[in-house]
Amino acid sequence: MTMLDPAALDAAFLRSWRLLADAASEPNVFHAPEFLVPAIAHCDALRRAQIAALHVDGQLCGLMPIAREKHYGRWPVPHSQNWRHPNCFLGTPLVRPGHESAFWQAILADLDRDPGAGLFLHLYGIATDGPVFAALEQVCARQKRACAIALAEERAMLATTLDGQTYYEQVVRKKKRKELARLRNRLTELGTVETVQGCDTEGLNAWLDEFLALEQSGWKGRNGSALADMAETLALFREAARAAHQAGRLHLIAMRLDGQAIAMLVNFLSPPGGFSFKTAFAEDYARFSPGVLLQIDNLDILKDYGLAWMDSCAAEGHPMIDSLWAERRHVARVSVALKGYGRPALFGLFRQGERFMDRRRAAAAGDPKPSHSVENDDD
Repeated sequence: MTMLDPAALDAAFLRSWRLLADAASEPNVFHAPEFLVPAIAHCDALRRAQIAALHVDGQLCGLMPIAREKHYGRWPVPHSQNWRHPNCFLGTPLVRPGHESAFWQAILADLDRDPGAGLFLHLYGIATDGPVFAALEQVCARQKRACAIALAEERAMLATTLDGQTYYEQVVRKKKRKELARLRNRLTELGTVETVQGCDTEGLNAWLDEFLALEQSGWKGRNGSALADMAETLALFREAARAAHQAGRLHLIAMRLDGQAIAMLVNFLSPPGGFSFKTAFAEDYARFSPGVLLQIDNLDILKDYGLAWMDSCAAEGHPMIDSLWAERRHVARVSVALKGYGRPALFGLFRQGERFMDRRRAAAAGDPKPSHSVENDDD
């Protein structure tokens, strides 16, 4: 395992990285070079991120951004973590099929040897229903290493071989479909409604500008969380979108009323999957649910682009997308104990404290037990 400076990567490594992203056993656009390189450049102001890279016989076989952290939440507990930023919605590393165990063995061995790596490795937002996490569990079991799922969640996912209309009719109850059809009819009474996909290279900047303005005009703009509200997220979005568009991996779709965008959606494609990155709608037309209508129009995205699934990247229990996409993706925050220097015993004490705080929060909320904490400790 090699730790690389993201600012010093050469063209040959970037080509290898691109090939790895295309061949990964679990696609993750947020760790692909077109997204992660600008993310680190613009969102890592303290320059903490490194690239953990596994080479086997000269071939890049695994990659994950990693950083040292001084605090775990509010607790002063030094640890290592897969580096992330607020617009990274999946933390699963890129690994070639068949090298999942080798990747975890190599990175854990390096961290074990490094006194500065902290008490444990924390993996934020890793998918727990795929081969990468399965390999981590197997490695930890063989090495008698504690591996704890600290927070488990599930989010909406689209995974079907049905055409969009058939899927819609199977997933959404008839009464709801009638209401949405009524809203669409009312919207068409105001003017010409059309759903338009994509744009050419010359029109990309204008499309992105339009999306950014639409997003900022709504509740995200009012609370300062729109992409355009911060220079770093604005730059990341523009660079990642342009790179993905050039590679044929950007999907854009908009609903327009007399030419004016009233709902827009940005998806990043990473075959055989995809990631629904951001959506925006005009709040002046909220009574017509244009965002929902646009998602309905987009249900054929798997068939149209030869994909097996689309990750919503949405929060658990999202009221809109959960009602349209029936499948679920399981993601979690996972803590893995490191060895040496009394770390296993200290990690056990840390987990006891974490479980105690989980129980206190659950009791204060009136729940009999924490709803998301899943134990998988081996010691």
